[in-house]
Amino acid sequence: MPPLLLILLLFFLLSPFGCVSGVGINYGTLGNNLPSPKRVAQLLQSTIIDKVKIYDSNPEILEAFSNTGIDLIVAVENYHVSNISATTSAADEWFSTRILPFIPATSVVAIAVGNEYLTTDTDHLDPKDLVQAMQNLHEVLVSRGLDRKIKVTTPHSMAVLASSFPPSASTFAMNFIPTMTSIVDFLAGTGAPFMVNAYPYFAYRDNPNTINLQYALLGNATTGVRDPKGYMYTNMLDAQIDSVRAAISALGFGNQTIQITVSESGWPSKGDSSEKTATPENAKTYNTRLIERAQSNKGTPMRPKDNIEIFVFALFNENKKKGGDSERNFGIFNGDGSKVYDVDLSCEFCSGGGGKLGFGEKVSGAARGPSVWCVAKPHADEKVVQSVLDFCCGPGGVDCREIYESGNCYEPDKIHAHASYAMNAYYQMHGRNYWNCDFKSVGLVTFSDPSK
Repeated sequence: MPPLLLILLLFFLLSPFGCVSGVGINYGTLGNNLPSPKRVAQLLQSTIIDKVKIYDSNPEILEAFSNTGIDLIVAVENYHVSNISATTSAADEWFSTRILPFIPATSVVAIAVGNEYLTTDTDHLDPKDLVQAMQNLHEVLVSRGLDRKIKVTTPHSMAVLASSFPPSASTFAMNFIPTMTSIVDFLAGTGAPFMVNAYPYFAYRDNPNTINLQYALLGNATTGVRDPKGYMYTNMLDAQIDSVRAAISALGFGNQTIQITVSESGWPSKGDSSEKTATPENAKTYNTRLIERAQSNKGTPMRPKDNIEIFVFALFNENKKKGGDSERNFGIFNGDGSKVYDVDLSCEFCSGGGGKLGFGEKVSGAARGPSVWCVAKPHADEKVVQSVLDFCCGPGGVDCREIYESGNCYEPDKIHAHASYAMNAYYQMHGRNYWNCDFKSVGLVTFSDPSK
């Protein structure tokens, strides 16, 4: 490929005009009728979902997402935080037994320490343990040279705020300020995002007479809500995000760039008798708009240029989850894999993409993946190509058994073909970024499927 054409191709891949941001999703497993993790991972490869957040470190899930090109956020359960906070060696033991065996084949990009730890209704959780556990895990990652790849953070509920309106005047609740100061300082120092679980649904459910439904449904309400500092909000999610941003600034971190990630947001399709707006129609409307919001690369009124990463809640309805009916009915899919309602997760740049995927549908052939590949340049020096192949199949963590003599991809028995297989596996595993397909300048990004 001529150098100019390659540059244009890379620009297309990296430009916001040439590609659409991916979407994250929460994958809970509190159900007795869910598809296998391997099936879930296989099918998500053909969607716009490029990040998956789970609530533990389930080894079956970590194994299932290996070599998929999908990033994974794993979690330390609330009950285990105190153990990890005890010593760095305890944190290292957790990491070395739960996570290390699966990387880099599985692209773990973050560890969520606890979930809504500070506002969970229990007397047994010490806020100091949360901060110390985060610090201990970060030290473990630094010692292993993984701190740039894997970030440590913790998801909060909106209940950590004293109030969320008006957004510009929001602060953290007084009893949380010492802990939140330590957490935000840690995030600022490590480059990790501040995670918040933001649900306009609950705010509307509890205040239906004062909140406009379209405002809660991300519908760009025509009237909007004006903040005293002049910001205009046409949907509640943006207001919730900016209220967190204001609370962070109030701690003295306004001049530091701290990314805010919406770690959970969704709308239930069913609820108790009093939850009249928990319907499939409203859930479809909210999550369709939420996915569009996640792909838009738009910021908020306070920070228009800041991209907000969003994780939809949730992939499945979970029939064993505690609480009211709505808690068990946030899923886009039922436990048997059928759609609760039709939300388009199809991906234009995924092989087999363009159709609307359901977990009940059969997938022919091998697991489908993105239709952007990394291959060896046809005329690259064989010695350099061999060194790249050795790296990918060794320190690079690629499973190269398919290109061994008895493997399905052994033929053609040519160094460039074997290297292309290994280079592409590395490229998909570590993220489809141009720098993950450089390989001493012998790698080439292509839209043409090299297997055909």
